[in-house]
Amino acid sequence: MNNTIEKTVGELVAEDYRTAQVFKNHKIDFCCKGNRTLLEIVTKQGIALENLLEELQAVQNSEKTDQPDFKSWPLDLLIDYIAKKHHSYVEQQIPILKQYLIKLCKVHGTQHPELHQISEHFHASAGELAMHMKKEELVLFPWIRKMLHGFADTRTQGNTPQQTVRTPIKVMMEEHDNEGERFRKIAELSQDYTPPSDACNTYRVAFSLLKEFEDDLHRHIYLENNILFPKAEILEARLMQ
Repeated sequence: MNNTIEKTVGELVAEDYRTAQVFKNHKIDFCCKGNRTLLEIVTKQGIALENLLEELQAVQNSEKTDQPDFKSWPLDLLIDYIAKKHHSYVEQQIPILKQYLIKLCKVHGTQHPELHQISEHFHASAGELAMHMKKEELVLFPWIRKMLHGFADTRTQGNTPQQTVRTPIKVMMEEHDNEGERFRKIAELSQDYTPPSDACNTYRVAFSLLKEFEDDLHRHIYLENNILFPKAEILEARLMQ
């Protein structure tokens, strides 16, 4: 039990992704803020530690599903998975959600002014995510692939100090934090994606898709922050020895 208390949320989810649902239920950020220990979280958020540990243990003791063991995957496979599953999903869903939100604001915006704020946050997130994913695909992912072939890939610009892979990783994690905060605001404005009593089918579908988008983003960020990035830094440190 003491060992579990001292582990970070990111470590626990990396060991068993099913625990992510427990953290979601308690509104504990396991992706952007996955570097916090359980003890830190329960102290700050006023959650009963014993109850949280019981819920985690129940999940860990239940029969395992076919959930992939991402922690054991080689870095190149993990990169391919993130790009083909999560990056592709974001690219496909953004135009669909934009159309839904524009329509909702037009039809229901007067009765539900929060829709305009939700739409603004999502449109801002869409633009930032598009640039973010391109930076990963054009800079960070190729850098990691090069390291897999035995090259440390340190870079210099003029007389500036050498950069390490931690430099782009730090930028990516800061951008992850920004998007995590945007979706926390969207979730709050939408009452955790709960349609109002007068919601039409379009309204309900839009909120359902928004929740699905947030869930996918959490998993996407979790894989990078808690598995891909730490393993890339370890790889670079080994190459630099």
